[in-house]
Amino acid sequence: MFPRNARFVSTSTSTLKVTAQKASPTAAHAPLSALPTRVLLRSFLVATISSKPLLLRTSLWALSILSKPNRGFLLGVDRNPILHGILKKTFYEQFCAGENGAEAKATIQELKDMGFRGVIMTYAKETVFDHGTNTEQGLGISESESQEGYCANIEAWRKGTLETVEQLGNSDYLAVKLTGAGPSVTEAFASNSVPPKQFLEALEEVSNRCKERGVRIIVDAESQHFQWGILRVTLDLMRKYNCDGYALVYNTYQAYLKSTSETLAKHLAASQQEGFTLGVKLVRGAYMASDKRSLIYDTKEDTDNAYNSIAQGALKQTIGDFGTKTSFPSVNLFLATHNKESVMNAHHLHKQRTAAGLPTVPVGFAQLHGMSDEVSFSLLALKDSSGTPEVYKCSTWGTMGECLAYLLRRAIENRDAVLRTTDEYNALKAEVRRRLGAAFSVSSR
Repeated sequence: MFPRNARFVSTSTSTLKVTAQKASPTAAHAPLSALPTRVLLRSFLVATISSKPLLLRTSLWALSILSKPNRGFLLGVDRNPILHGILKKTFYEQFCAGENGAEAKATIQELKDMGFRGVIMTYAKETVFDHGTNTEQGLGISESESQEGYCANIEAWRKGTLETVEQLGNSDYLAVKLTGAGPSVTEAFASNSVPPKQFLEALEEVSNRCKERGVRIIVDAESQHFQWGILRVTLDLMRKYNCDGYALVYNTYQAYLKSTSETLAKHLAASQQEGFTLGVKLVRGAYMASDKRSLIYDTKEDTDNAYNSIAQGALKQTIGDFGTKTSFPSVNLFLATHNKESVMNAHHLHKQRTAAGLPTVPVGFAQLHGMSDEVSFSLLALKDSSGTPEVYKCSTWGTMGECLAYLLRRAIENRDAVLRTTDEYNALKAEVRRRLGAAFSVSSR
């Protein structure tokens, strides 16, 4: 995605106003036409549920119950074949890549066949900390821990993560959830201390394998209870692997956190002083249901403003004092959001600055697998001869039980984004009607 010698200089303090431009009539006519009919119909079903408050509340209630640990046969999604089958053909296949390597590879190829530059793939194991109950829950993580200095959870995480890497090509990204390595690691993160040696060696093995295969690494944001320890490990990875003029390793910054601007400023300073490229994946945030509410902006407007300020500041190479009072460090940017206005404005800003010969940073775009396809395909319709914008889909793989926390977050995200889910529903409904109309038109000839 990014040239290996990509380094960038600072820009002036002048601003550039950007407005989302319309795609050509042909490209904009039916952006969802690239969706296979099977995927379209499943997306329409899920969007119908997500856009209807009563149906969505019922789905959230069911998923929250199913995601509790130690479910019996009746509610055990990996044990009850009927429940497993229903969930797999609806929510699971909508948002997840597969329960094994073969299924995941098939999904990756299908997404690339639709025109996406690549995928961002995650191995689903993780630990979620709920500040409301002061408890943590490990998804797909064994309760048995260490024996004579050996941790089975870290080894399982290592194997699963390396298996994920082998599914990916050199246009893809590996997204890692570090808490999937189990309690000995999450305890270190929570206390902001050094994780076990076995884990650090596993992480280095994963990083080296990604470098060999040309796969970049995104360290996912997780529960704030663990996040400061995760940031510490991620910066150490950047110092080691991001010294060739491009970012092999990215950190994820959540714009809905009040602390994100200050955190980013510290990381920009470290990048500038120590000479490594800062990999910035910017998201709005996904842990509102479990993190302390006081850490998060009070309104959606505040979050939107924070997101757009960071995204456009990075593209103009002016964030705080960086790019004005001091030079702007080497940055690679990845914008992961379902907000169409944000991504379109960012793309056109990048395009305008590039055309005008103004300094900017490399940028990629991503939306979650199964969500905001209208945004994704609208971006794809703008692709030019240089291959930009580069658009990706973020997905996750693992057993149904391992993916339940992920599915629950997707449902909560749809609940909180009422306008977006309504827009998605309307766009999908219009595409279904378009195809039905085309089919009847052909059959009547």
